[in-house]
Amino acid sequence: MSKTFRTPLPGGFREMLTIALPMVASHGCETALIFTDRLFLSRLSPTAMNASMGGGLSSFMLMTFFIGLVGYVTALSAQYLGAGQPRQCSRVVFQAAIISLVAAPALLLLRPLVHKLFVLAGVPAEQLPLQIVYFNLLMFGALPALLRTCLSSFFSGIGKTRIVLFATFITMLLNIFFNYGLIFGHFGLPALGLEGAAYGTLASSSCGLLILLFAYLSKSNRQTYRIRESFHFDTALIKKLLRFGSPSGLEMFLNLLAFNIIILIFHSHGLETATAVTIVFNWDLVSFVPLLGIQVGVVSLVGRYMGGGQTEIAARTTTSALKMAFIYSTMILLLFASIPELLVNVFKPDDMDMIFDSAFPLAAHMLRLAAFYVFADAIIVVFSGALRGAGDTFWTMLISVCMHWLLVLLLLISLKVLNLNPMNAWIVLICVFMTFSGIFYLRYRKGAWKKIRVVESSFHG
Repeated sequence: MSKTFRTPLPGGFREMLTIALPMVASHGCETALIFTDRLFLSRLSPTAMNASMGGGLSSFMLMTFFIGLVGYVTALSAQYLGAGQPRQCSRVVFQAAIISLVAAPALLLLRPLVHKLFVLAGVPAEQLPLQIVYFNLLMFGALPALLRTCLSSFFSGIGKTRIVLFATFITMLLNIFFNYGLIFGHFGLPALGLEGAAYGTLASSSCGLLILLFAYLSKSNRQTYRIRESFHFDTALIKKLLRFGSPSGLEMFLNLLAFNIIILIFHSHGLETATAVTIVFNWDLVSFVPLLGIQVGVVSLVGRYMGGGQTEIAARTTTSALKMAFIYSTMILLLFASIPELLVNVFKPDDMDMIFDSAFPLAAHMLRLAAFYVFADAIIVVFSGALRGAGDTFWTMLISVCMHWLLVLLLLISLKVLNLNPMNAWIVLICVFMTFSGIFYLRYRKGAWKKIRVVESSFHG
């Protein structure tokens, strides 16, 4: 009986907790990393904080296609491991690294297009030059960011999520140290303001990459996954990565482009609205990004069980993940609904600021309403993760992209055509977002994902 107690049920809540909890904590660290940057900059001025939001999102948006593409290493590694082919896992990582090395310099050439997007979107004149500087600096971190994604996706796929947590935790601590020092001029470092935030982020991200690389090249890892044999171009594997990873990458890019445009549309409404929306989305980040840790767990376990042909256990994994996501979302709902004013005040500048004072009521009301869609977030994250892990990436992309661009269209109509106030426009977006969570559930419930085969199993019988 004690043996039964110690052995987690395949696809059960305990197994999901073991895989996903380190990733939830890891994504929590990523959230804290971004959150503290904007918190520090809010002490300088709301304009600096808003510029970091617009510039940071835009730099990430430009990288998202390739982050999503190489991030599919998680699902492929999980499927190959489940199919009894561990050597293929490291080969997938090397193909993803090749893609990263080609993509990084190409991304730097696209910076002028994003500058034009800022101008086209009507970013306030006070904010625009700061936003361009911050964006330009962060784009030099494209290669470390992509390579970090390759390695963290590998460890997530094989179920070794604790090393990802450790690397992210150290990155977070270093980011706080570097940013606090470089923004305000502490620890003997120069006070560089907004630029210091960008330099601190680049330095800490590079350190996180080195930790993952050290773990990847460890002796036990080299032996298990035959890493030395993986350093060659594999046409079949890179085609598979492109085939199944491209929809995920395209989905990430189009979704974040849409989200970025939503931010820019709100920002074009004026500094008061820009400040309120920046504060709300900073807290939305806190509620949403840890859910992505649960999604990584779903992709990893569903991929592993689908690779081994165990579709019923894959379905049980999804149910376990949904329970876990609902527990977390309940806590966020209570937080947003009960103390929104306190949460908004976290971003209050050190000196009296009329822009912040004017934005405060709008930010508090928007944050209270955000409590309504936290369960929709949970549903979308879990079911889209299950579909991706199984290989149903095209339909996941289609539903998700349609949802985000519909939100862009409705926001434009609400603010620019119907001249609704930002609060009413926010209500429209929340209603549409909640509706789409049901569409993801219906796609999963249909069951087409159970028939997809990404890799051939080495097991028989």
